[in-house]
Amino acid sequence: MTLPRVLLIEDDPSLQRFVQLALEDLPIELLSCTTVDQALLALQHAPVALLLTDLMLPGRSGLDLLQQLQREPALRADARLAVFSAGLLPAVRLQLQALDVWRMLAKPCSIAELEACVRDALGAAPTATEPRSDVAAPVASHFGGNRALYEAFRASCLPQFLIDVQTGDTACEQGDAQAMRRLAHSLKSVLLTLGQPQAAEQAGALEDRSEQADWTAARPLWQALRQQLQAMR
Repeated sequence: MTLPRVLLIEDDPSLQRFVQLALEDLPIELLSCTTVDQALLALQHAPVALLLTDLMLPGRSGLDLLQQLQREPALRADARLAVFSAGLLPAVRLQLQALDVWRMLAKPCSIAELEACVRDALGAAPTATEPRSDVAAPVASHFGGNRALYEAFRASCLPQFLIDVQTGDTACEQGDAQAMRRLAHSLKSVLLTLGQPQAAEQAGALEDRSEQADWTAARPLWQALRQQLQAMR
């Protein structure tokens, strides 16, 4: 039997892993891309039942992808469109509605929300879950009380944090405000998912300062966030 295909467009490896863990028990074929061009190639190869995209991507944005699918309905075929993003401001939501986006998931979302999105898109019935207690807040809020799943996700994030530190250091050295903004944007969602609100708040502040290329504020914010990432490792 051919499994329904779900296409994920997300450039952050940690968030890719989070979605993979969330959906690994569902009867689907999950395809992961990091860019719009990769996603378009995947759609040309075979149709998908659900397309789930971030908005902030390297190169062309998720909004660019959705606009192209509106111009080329044959490429979209019967796929339902969903957005998985930390930038769902009211004006952005209106734009997405005009592009026929079926569901919008605000980062960080829970495993239950991701599962519900996929099941609803495919018309599948929910599975029963056992109640769990005595779990930490992020385990309960984002991982459905499944501590093992949380630990697996956390373990997958730690090597990425080493790469993130190198990326942030390079952005600081080169004065690359856009690279720093993209990094901070991704880290904000990952850190909230891991139950690190203080570090996530620092990442949000760094994203804002980087957007304005305010290196006087951005550099100390990066150093503080860098220390948080190293401490978690």
